[in-house]
This record gives sequence, structure tokens and C-alpha cells, in this order.
Amino acid sequence: MNGRLKQILNLNNSASAISSLTAILVGLLAGFIVLLLSNPSQALGGFGAILTGGVSDRKNMGQMLYFATPIIMTGLSVSFASRTGLFNIGASGQFIAGAYCAVLVSVRAPFLPGPSRWMAALLAAMIAGALWGLIPGALKAFGNVNEVISCIMMNYIGMYLVNFLITQTVFDSLKNQSMRVSGNGNLPKMGLDLLFREGNNVSSANFGIVIAILMAILLCILLEKTQFGYELKACGFNQAAAKYAGINERRSIILSMTIAGAMAGLGGALLYLAGSGKGIDVVDVLAAEGFNGIPVALLALNSPVGVIFSGLFIAYLTVGGFNMQLYSFAPQVIDIIIAIIIYFSAFALLLKNLLRQRALTGQEGEKS
Repeated sequence: MNGRLKQILNLNNSASAISSLTAILVGLLAGFIVLLLSNPSQALGGFGAILTGGVSDRKNMGQMLYFATPIIMTGLSVSFASRTGLFNIGASGQFIAGAYCAVLVSVRAPFLPGPSRWMAALLAAMIAGALWGLIPGALKAFGNVNEVISCIMMNYIGMYLVNFLITQTVFDSLKNQSMRVSGNGNLPKMGLDLLFREGNNVSSANFGIVIAILMAILLCILLEKTQFGYELKACGFNQAAAKYAGINERRSIILSMTIAGAMAGLGGALLYLAGSGKGIDVVDVLAAEGFNGIPVALLALNSPVGVIFSGLFIAYLTVGGFNMQLYSFAPQVIDIIIAIIIYFSAFALLLKNLLRQRALTGQEGEKS
């Protein structure tokens, strides 16, 4: 029995890996077809820019790390919740809540010495994101409110609340923009901006990518090597069975969404404290990084370590999209490619779940 179950699970993992690779190839092929239909004479050049843009020079490589950092964090947020049976579509609200608190601390707490200011900003961002994730988690645990609905509502509440708070706390009326983080309020570069430079053009790479990778490894250890992680995954597989086994499913739901929110909030801090000159402004648009975490998580099949590589891949395509403009193509083609990859990655996740159910059904059949 164990041999058969192991064989099915190995088939599951192989099929998942093949499905993810297939999703990438189909997405790239579709992008090339779009380029070919819109401008046949420049299609090869534009497609080459997509394939090589992220490594065409050292600055672009640094920009890839910069773009990857926040979506790795939101990808971790989505994937962690998914591993525990929840769909965190509220990463956008958690992201902007964390971003605002990080900027607020960095701008309004210049009295904090040395690196303690950006460290405090990161902590504030995680707390804000965790709170924004805790609310839909508590509604799900105690009121059985669908987390998708509550997360969507929290996204808009977070966006408009942050817009209001920006005008009240960190808005510079003389410059007609929000205050920019400077000095010790920003993350250290750790020499990455100079390492990834092209001539006099330095990249925006910074210590944030290291933090994102460490968070992914930490979540992987939490899920795979601790009793707490086992309980969270057990609730994700079957809440009724987990409850029967003595696991507090309400606590697991709340903590899962809280941790997921903390990851998204930290992602917001890593973006706005990157020292790239980007400031948090009043905009009536949900943070795209929160939704970009969904394809990152899907492509990684909800593996925390896999999120690192899928986040880098999506960022690689983003940098390639900018370079594609040299051939008179709109960078929105990258959005088409990513959208197709999302669909096929979803099919990969569906295949994985079907194979898992088959394995469990077969095991129960042999027991009977």
C-alpha cells in the first residue's frame, strides 16, 4: 500500500513540474504570436528582448531583483494561505497597509539611530499587514464568512484608509506629493546597487531581496519541519478531520491569515524602503503587487522555495517587457503572457489536487 501511495505521489510531483513548465512555454508562445500579428517585421527582435532583457546587462539583472522582491513576498502570502486551505486575495490591502506604516515610521521617526529606523519600519509593516489579514481570518473562523469576500472588502478599505492617512500624516503640500523616505529610513544596499550596475547607471537592487529569500526559507521550515506547520496543513487538507484529531481549526485559520498578511505587509515595506525614489501616493487603484502574487504562487504550486524562482521569473519577464519597447511594442504584451501562464498554472494546481484525491481514495479503498 505504502509503495503504491508513494508512486502516485511521485507521479503527482512530476506532473506538477511538467505542468508548470508547459504553462511557461505556452505563455511565451502566445506572446510571440501576439507580437507576430501586431508587427511581423519586429516580432523576433521583440521576442528576443523578452527572453534576454533580464540578463542583457548587469543593471537589468539588478532591476530584476528589485521587481522580484515585493512579488516574492505577496507570492509567499498567497501560497502560505493556500497551503492551509485558504485563498488570500487580500494581499493587495495587506501590502498597502504595511507599506504605509513602513513609510510613516521611516519619515516620522528620524530620532531612531542607525539601522534601527528601517528595522522598526519593517516590524510596523508586518504588524499592519498581520492585522489586515487577521480580520478576514477571524470572520472566517467565527462567522464562516468566505475569506474571498472579506479580503476583497478589506482591499478597498485599506486603499481608501491609506489614501486618507497619507494626506493627514506624510503629505508634503509644498511639493504636492507624499514625503519620500531617505537616509537610514531606507534599506541598506549592501553593495548590490554597485554590483549590478552598467557604467554610471546603478540598479535599484538592495537588501530586500535577501530578506525575501530568508522569509521563504523560514516559511518552508515552518510548514515542513514543525508541529505548528503540520497542524496548519492538516486543516488545509480537511478541516473536519483536523478537528476530529484535536487540532483547533479556528486558531489555525486565524494564524494562517495573520501570517499571510504579515508577509504581504512586509512586501509593501520592502518596495517603498528600497531607496529607489518611489513614494507612496494617493491613488484610487489597488496595489498591483498584491494581485501579482497570485500568479507567482500558482506557478510555484504554492511551494515557498518555488515562489523565489517564480517571482524572479515574473520579474524577468517584466524587465524584458520594458526592453521590448525598443522594438515599438507595448509592454502590456507581458501582461498577456503572464495571464496565460496563470490559466495553465491553475490547471497544474487542479491536476495536483486530482492526483492527491486519487491517492487518498486508493488508500481508503485498500484499507476497506
